[in-house]
Amino acid sequence: MSDMIRFGTDGWRARRNAEFTEENVIRVADAAGALWAQSDPGAIVYVGYDTREGADRFARLAARVVAGHGLVVRLSDRYVPTPAVSWAIANDSRACGGLIVTGSHHPEDYLGVKFRVSDGGAGSSEFAAEVERAIDPDPTDARGPIEEKDIVTPYLDALVAMVDADAIAQAGLHVVYDPMYGAGRGYVPAILRRLGVQVDEIHGVDDEGVRDMRPEPIEPWVDDCEQAVIACGARAGLINDGDADRVGAVDERGRFVNGHKLFSLILGHLVKNHGKSGRVVMGLASSVLTRRVARALDCRYVIKPVGFRYIYEEMRKGGVLMGGEETGGFGIPEHFPERDGLLMVLLLCELMAMTGKTLGELVEELERAFGATSYARRDLRLQNESIEVLRTMLPGINPKYIAGRKPVRVSHMDGLRFEFEDESWLLLRPSGTEPVVRVYAEAATVEQRDELLDAGSDVARGELS
Repeated sequence: MSDMIRFGTDGWRARRNAEFTEENVIRVADAAGALWAQSDPGAIVYVGYDTREGADRFARLAARVVAGHGLVVRLSDRYVPTPAVSWAIANDSRACGGLIVTGSHHPEDYLGVKFRVSDGGAGSSEFAAEVERAIDPDPTDARGPIEEKDIVTPYLDALVAMVDADAIAQAGLHVVYDPMYGAGRGYVPAILRRLGVQVDEIHGVDDEGVRDMRPEPIEPWVDDCEQAVIACGARAGLINDGDADRVGAVDERGRFVNGHKLFSLILGHLVKNHGKSGRVVMGLASSVLTRRVARALDCRYVIKPVGFRYIYEEMRKGGVLMGGEETGGFGIPEHFPERDGLLMVLLLCELMAMTGKTLGELVEELERAFGATSYARRDLRLQNESIEVLRTMLPGINPKYIAGRKPVRVSHMDGLRFEFEDESWLLLRPSGTEPVVRVYAEAATVEQRDELLDAGSDVARGELS
């Protein structure tokens, strides 16, 4: 039944040995194709896929279903980073959208379908809801012709043109690149070497490790990259998730650099070294560090609910320099209004080249200027019934004290967020796609942060005294 398929903040995903079936892929592709054909009959739709087993087969099936609606479908002739599909759509005036079959940053046994609309972005919440409503209980038999196209090469050429190739070439950079077995493999090393960077790639071919890795550029999944950086004596380790729309990094000492610090560094680089300006859009779970940096750069910032879709909606209003979320997904709407992990890798290399500093030195400089904080997230796996009770209760929860601290602000924008006088904060947010309550906290010290995380976990379990 159609009510079995529910979209998260970035499309639909499911286990390959369960709900991710040919039948359900046909139903999802049919719904999107019908909507596109209704609004833009005869338009072009781009289809891509990542490196996961079966992704190419499902993408070809989805492409033929969409083509059955009379649309011109261009299927990537090889695995492709999600941002390359966004770029192709955004730079083709005849394109009305696209889809990518990808497991993204989820465990190896998952696959999913991400959608993109005519500007290359993920589209509004209303678009996702329209596709959901249009899903038919029965899979269609209609199929149409498709053409295969190289959408990778033009995209990579465009990326190279966005950075100072001479500055990078003269810097003599040496980096480790970790695609986490995903769609950035081979492509990122090729363009970095084209720019004169020495690159050691890990996890660039499938082996037994692919089954055990969650391709999300956060700890503990970056451990191999940390070790490789030290072993190679590299200036940094640069990481993309499974479909390469997110970025992570490791400094020259093998220390993980979280997404908040990367966002802050790239934002500063765009303003100071590229002369850019504009508003900055951040997710509700973003660090106070990024807000301090935005203020110092005279960039007005806007806070949105968790999920890049909400950042995209703000980008559509215009005047946005950069948008980002805590998980390493950053976008520059001048490029296209979506995340691009490959572009962020190039910008970090350009930043190191222009300043002559290692990634660790840049982070230390950032913390000296804006203060060091400790940030963490806990995922509490609870029974669905408990989560629904919490979701119902959250709008009415407003305690006078949390972990012995008095909140100065309480927000129910997306879950429950407490802010305190010293800019520390706590956020509880039930996931919309899995039986998990996410608890985020940030404070000046690890001890204070953990006190807040403990208190937030108590609230989530209904144990707040």
